[in-house]
Amino acid sequence: MKRGGDLAITVLTGIVAIPLGLVIALLIRCTMGGPVLFRQTRTGLRGKEFEILKFRTMRDKRFPEEPDAPRITRLGDLLRRTSLDELPQLWNVARGEMGVIGPRPTLPEQVVHYSRRQRGRLDVRPGLTGWAQVQGRNSITWPERIELDLWYVRNRSLGLDLRILVLTVKVLLNPAGITAAGGVNPGFPAPTEPVEPVETVETAGATTGAGTGGAEPAPAVLGLPRLTTGPRPVPPLRARPARPAPVGAAVEEAS
Repeated sequence: MKRGGDLAITVLTGIVAIPLGLVIALLIRCTMGGPVLFRQTRTGLRGKEFEILKFRTMRDKRFPEEPDAPRITRLGDLLRRTSLDELPQLWNVARGEMGVIGPRPTLPEQVVHYSRRQRGRLDVRPGLTGWAQVQGRNSITWPERIELDLWYVRNRSLGLDLRILVLTVKVLLNPAGITAAGGVNPGFPAPTEPVEPVETVETAGATTGAGTGGAEPAPAVLGLPRLTTGPRPVPPLRARPARPAPVGAAVEEAS
């Protein structure tokens, strides 16, 4: 049922998105040259990797050590502030690699640091927008984002998805937290237990990441709301300081 809703939203949105996307592609071509699309490998449902699509927002590097932030063009900054750089991901939704609502897909080099519990984030399709996105996007730390996404996986419902859609519209009209300070999302936690290989092919049953033995206490998170229907959210456990990760998300990879 949710897959049918994703396709319906994609078709309806595509009526406006396709002509708008053609105009954006032309502007990118005129101001930055090719390629028009930015492609990057991300991890999706049950650890299956796919190539995410975005409109390009940064010019080429003038020298190898040039940082990411100065490379964002005026057009690229506008696309990011309006989230129009994400329009090509409607194709990812149409292909079944993503859904409209779900945790944002992360890089494989980040996923290998997930604990057994955190891999519960991969039990659903990644989304164009999600619960963590409407709670602060890239202005909140990775431990907070992961906890918010795990809460969504446990409590997902049609009512919650509709609520996220409404909040997404509000975020788009009043954008904030698009990029973290310095272009790096802080605090990606190093694992506190041995990390098992992430499953790379879909199996008949979904894996379960919550409530398994040996999982570390959850980091402190933003306040989770109580739904009027469905199960009550589990209160966050006492936070444990997370060791800094060796890899941070670059500006182009921020969301």
